[in-house]
Amino acid sequence: MRVLVTGGAGFVGSHIVDRYVDMGYDVHIVDNLTSGKTSHINNKATLHEIDICSDSFGKLLTEIKPDAVNHHAAQASVKISVLDPKHDLLINGSGTANVALLSAMHGVKHLIYASSGGTLYGQPLKNPVHENAEIKPLSPYGVSKFAGEEYVKFVARSSEMNTTIFRYGNVFGPRQDPSGEAGVIAIFAGNLLTGKPCIIDGDGEQVKDYIYVSDIADINTLVLEEDSSKTNETFNIGTGTGTSVNTIYRTLREQIGSDITPSYGPPRIGDVRRIFLDCSFVKRQLGWQVKKTFSEGIENTIAALKNP
Repeated sequence: MRVLVTGGAGFVGSHIVDRYVDMGYDVHIVDNLTSGKTSHINNKATLHEIDICSDSFGKLLTEIKPDAVNHHAAQASVKISVLDPKHDLLINGSGTANVALLSAMHGVKHLIYASSGGTLYGQPLKNPVHENAEIKPLSPYGVSKFAGEEYVKFVARSSEMNTTIFRYGNVFGPRQDPSGEAGVIAIFAGNLLTGKPCIIDGDGEQVKDYIYVSDIADINTLVLEEDSSKTNETFNIGTGTGTSVNTIYRTLREQIGSDITPSYGPPRIGDVRRIFLDCSFVKRQLGWQVKKTFSEGIENTIAALKNP
C-alpha cells in the first residue's frame, strides 16, 4: 500500500509514518517544515517539502498515486488560533479543503483526517462526551478543525472516497516540542528537567483527556487494515478519563524528582474547563482500545526528553 502522510515530520504524524513503515507500506510525507523537523523523518519514507495549500499538492498526487492520504498537517495551537484566527483557518480550513478535494479528484481510496475532540464540543454538559454531542467550540482552532471536518464530509458525499475522521483528545509523548505553544506535558517536563519555572493557567483544575501517541499510531494503522464499511465514520479517540493540569504537574515533578513549585497565571482564552471523550463507538466498530497508561506515557515522555 502507498500512503501519503501530511504533517509527517511533525509530532503525531512522524509516529504514524514510523508505524506505516513498519507495516511495509510505501510511505510519502508532505510537510513544509514550518513546525515539523527533519530529525523526525523515517529514513525509509520519502519527504516532499511542499505546502498543503499549494497547487503542488495536486501535482504530487498525480505523480505518486497514493492509495490513502492521512491528513495530520495543521496549525495545532489554541493560543495561536486566538491571536491569528485568519492564519488558523487558512491552514486548518482551506488547507484541509485542498487536501480533501484533490485527494478525491486524483483517485485516492481512503482519506483520514485528524480532528480535535478536545475542542470541537466546547464545554459539554455531560462527560464523557459522545460523537453525537453538540458542536460548540470555544476557540478559533475548534472552529477551523470542524470546518475541516465539513469539507471532508462534503467530499465523502460527492465522491466514492472512503473518509475517516478522528477526534483526538490531548495527545502527548516523545517528539512533542517542549518549547512550543501546545502540549502542557512536554512543556512542563522540559521546564522541570532544565530547572525552569512552570506557569499553570488558571487554577490548574481544568480536566482533559490525555492520550499517549502510540495509541494514536495504533488506530491510524488499524483503520487502513479494516473493511471500508467499518471505517467510513467519525470517531472519538481518547482514554475516556480526565486528568487535571495540577495532577499532571505533580506526576511530572515526582517522576523527575524536582522540587520546583509552580506559579499560577490567568486562565487561557478559549480553553475548555472539563472534557473527556466517550470512545465506546470506536471500540465497538473497530475493536480499538487504549494500551498505554497515563503513568507509562509520562515515563516514556520524560525518558525521550532526557535522551533526545
